[in-house]
This record gives sequence, C-alpha cells and structure tokens, in this order.
Amino acid sequence: MPDYHDDLRLAHVLADAADAATMDRFKALDLKVETKPDMTPVSEADKTAEELIRSNLKRGRPRDAILGEEYGVEGTGPRRWVIDPIDGTKNYVRGVPVWATLIALMEAGEGGFQPVVGVVSAPALGRRWWAAKGAGAFTGRSLTSATRLKASKVSRLQDASFAYSSLTGWEEQGRLDGFMDLTRAVWRTRGYGDFWPYMMVAEGSIDICAEPELSLWDMAATAIIVTEAGGTFTGLDGIPGPHSGNAAASNGLLHDELLGYLNQRY
Repeated sequence: MPDYHDDLRLAHVLADAADAATMDRFKALDLKVETKPDMTPVSEADKTAEELIRSNLKRGRPRDAILGEEYGVEGTGPRRWVIDPIDGTKNYVRGVPVWATLIALMEAGEGGFQPVVGVVSAPALGRRWWAAKGAGAFTGRSLTSATRLKASKVSRLQDASFAYSSLTGWEEQGRLDGFMDLTRAVWRTRGYGDFWPYMMVAEGSIDICAEPELSLWDMAATAIIVTEAGGTFTGLDGIPGPHSGNAAASNGLLHDELLGYLNQRY
C-alpha cells in the first residue's frame, strides 16, 4: 500500500496557512461578503484561504491537479487535491465558531477518484482531525500529538445519537417523512451541521448523520476520516465514497437502518 505520510504532512502545512488566514478575518467588522450565483455566501476569507492553499500546492505538488470550491479545477492527472476553504461560511460570517477548512487528496482508481488523505481543521474550535488511507484517523494538535479515532459500537437505533444540518433539503427532496420517522426512532437528535457531525461519528461521540445535498469538496476529507475511524460513509444511494451529491455516515453498525429511513417513501 502506498505511503501517504508526506502528503499528509503537506496537508497539515496547508491547513496551518489557511487557519492563520481565516482566523485573522474571523469576526472582522469590515469582512467583505458576496453572494454567489447559487445564492450562497462567500467571504474574502474563503477566497484568501483557497488562494493560499493553491499557491502552496503549486510549489509543493506542481504535477497534481486542484479542485476548489471558489476557483474550480486546475490541472489534470491521477492525483487531485480537493479544497473547501471554509466549510460553514454562513457560520463564519455570523461569528459562529463552527467552520473548518477541508483538504483532501484523491487518487484515480477503480470507480473513479477516491480520497487517500483528508484533513479537517477547525481553528475557532481549536480542533483538527485527519486520516490517510490504511493509516487510521486521528485528532490532536499535530501529527506527533494525536489520539486515534474510533467510531462507536452502538448497535441499536433507539440508543443512537443522530445529527443533521437542517430540514429544508429533506423536504425539497421528498424525504422529510422518512427523516422525521428517523428522528423519532433514535435516542437523541442534534442539528450540529456542516463538517462537525462527520468528525463526531469518527470520534464515536455520535452514531449517525446525513445531509441531502453536498458537493465533492464538502465530503472528500470527511469521508476518509470516517472510514479510517472504522465507520461507513456513503451517499443516500448506498454507494461508498463522496460522489453521490449527498452523504450518510455512521459507525457502520447502523448504516442500513439509516439509509432505510431516509429512502423510505422516496
């Protein structure tokens, strides 16, 4: 199996640079925010962080392609870095500390590109999570000061904690009835949103989470962290990986039930 340690180390360097840029403008009174064509916000910090990551990648991995939320695809080849400079921009612009920079490396293989390295860095929370293919998932302050992540062993839905972002997407897709039935079946629900539920699935602090509409840059880093922690990450269609346009993540033991509820009556 390939060794991705150097790529993981680089991803941490990229995350350090992004953290410095995003924290510098977090809660700034003169932060500039625009509305993109899809009606979602983008701040100057989103653009600055992605530009920083891209410039570092062009120096450190000039042969690799880059896909970022703000500036699209650049380059071709069997390796592609996938970047979400600020996942949780709406939180960021309102001063809510739940946002993160997501950095993943994907490699071409059977079934298309698959993530082999992922880093999720949430500096306002003082947290970072990461994983590399075959090497496990971790959280901590640095590569040398880390705790291994392990998904939970909760095996009954009535004992499970379920996290989600909002209700609107489920309603728009005609999945709201199944979603509501799931909330009634589980022990606990919380609307943490964005990257955080996936990291908590990897940590074992919650058991299942799902979102009805996502982009590749929202999922590439979180997918490998969940799976390397022993969890399961698929689309709502049950296909493994971050390519389905939506996501369901679990400790693995509850995955079939999770998908069953979210797809019922759909």
